[in-house]
Parts: sequence; structure tokens; C-alpha cells
Amino acid sequence: MNSVAKTVLQRLGLGLITLFIVSIIIFSAVAMLPGDFAKATLGQSATPETVAALQHEIGLDRPPVERYFSWVGKMVKGDFGSSFASRTGYRRTVAEIIAPRLYNTMFLAVMTALIAVPLALGLGIVAALYRNSWFDRVVNTVTLTTISFPEFFVAYMLAFLVISRDTFAGTELARSLPAWLAISINWTLNVVPKFPTLANINDETPFWDHVWRAALPSITLTLVIVAHMMRMTRAAILNMLSSPYIDMARLKGMGPMVVVVRHALPNAWAP
Repeated sequence: MNSVAKTVLQRLGLGLITLFIVSIIIFSAVAMLPGDFAKATLGQSATPETVAALQHEIGLDRPPVERYFSWVGKMVKGDFGSSFASRTGYRRTVAEIIAPRLYNTMFLAVMTALIAVPLALGLGIVAALYRNSWFDRVVNTVTLTTISFPEFFVAYMLAFLVISRDTFAGTELARSLPAWLAISINWTLNVVPKFPTLANINDETPFWDHVWRAALPSITLTLVIVAHMMRMTRAAILNMLSSPYIDMARLKGMGPMVVVVRHALPNAWAP
């Protein structure tokens, strides 16, 4: 087994152990909460028999250790239990509640990764090849600025730009600016696509409509992820470029891009 696969398996194992420990902590914290969940759910008018029946149904009459392993066993099989938070009185399963949200989350994550990873690698490679150039300095400044802001602030700014696309010309700010500057800003804003700032996505939404409606949050995440990943890629490649085998590759007459793509980048990808 090579070192990369071994490292990946070790980290997956460590992740499973972490999940196991966190699940024990959360389950124990919930189990130690004061009060009776069955009584709180049924209300003060519930009879002792009704309370006891609900306790038996959801397993509160069993020891905490037995309840924990029963919960883990069902969770492994895909049974996450039922939710008692419904206002309609209809008890929905946790899987039924999570499924559409999980799909949208995974869709957004995959869409963001398809944009962010190639872009970050490309920018990192070029910045490393042209270290201390104007391109390197501009990219580093922009990424450092992006990292300095939280994701929700970046999202607000992008939404503001999209909203200002059609309203800037009539604002007091536009009228107070010199005509050439107001026209330039208005032209720049009109270049921005009119992404939806609010979107409702369901199972019947066509795929490309789904992509269009998820574009703005995907761009928000892309900006933040690219900022981190680009800087990491640049640092890793610069570290590899000082290695002896890179000097040997250069002595053999390989070009800078070939040296980076064939030799530096694969080693920089190592976990």
C-alpha cells in the first residue's frame, strides 16, 4: 500500500473514531437533561399509562447504554428515528426531513468543487511559477482579502451587487458621482448576470434551473475555497520546487510547466 492510500485510510479511521466519540458525548448530554421527554411531549393532562406507553415506544424505559447501541445499530441501517418537532402532529422520520436538504447540500458541494478545485490549482500553479510577479501579488492580495471576510458577508456583497444591477442608476449615490464614474459603475454592474438571490428548489426543478438557482451560493463558496486552496497549492509547489529532484528535472531540459505538472504537483497533492 502506498503512502497516500495509507494516509487516507488512517484519516478515515480517525474520522470514524471522532464521530463515535462525539456521538457518545451528544447522546450522554441529551440523556442527562432534566425532565421527562414523554411528559413534556404529551402535556400535563396525559395519564400515567399514556406517558408510560410513549416511554416504552421510544425506548426511554431502557438503560441509556442499551438505548445508545440500539440507536447506533438503527442508524447504521438507515433508520434515524422519528421527529417530534412537527407542528401538524404528524410524526415524520428524520431521514424524510434530512433527505431533500442533504441532496441540495451535496448538489451545492459538488457544483462548488467542480469550479473551485481546478481554479485554485490553476491559480496556485501560475502564482508559484511567477513568484513575486504582479500576478502573484494581485492574486495573493485578493485571496487574503477574501479569507479575511466570513462567507455570509461575501454572500451579502454578491447579493447586493446583483440587486444593484438594475437599481444603481436611480440611486442618490449614482447622481452624486461624476457622470463618467457613474456610467462606468453602471456598465460594470450590468455585466454581472442577474442571478436569483432567493430561490425555491424542489424535486420537480429541472437540472439546469437547479444549477442556475444555486449559482450565487456556489460562487460565494467558490471564492472562499479558492482563496484557501490557492494559497495552500502555491506554498506546497514552492516548497517542492526547491527539492533536488526538481533541479535534476530542470537540468534535463524540462520546461517550467512540465516540471510543475509532472513532478511538483503530484507530490504537493500528498495528504
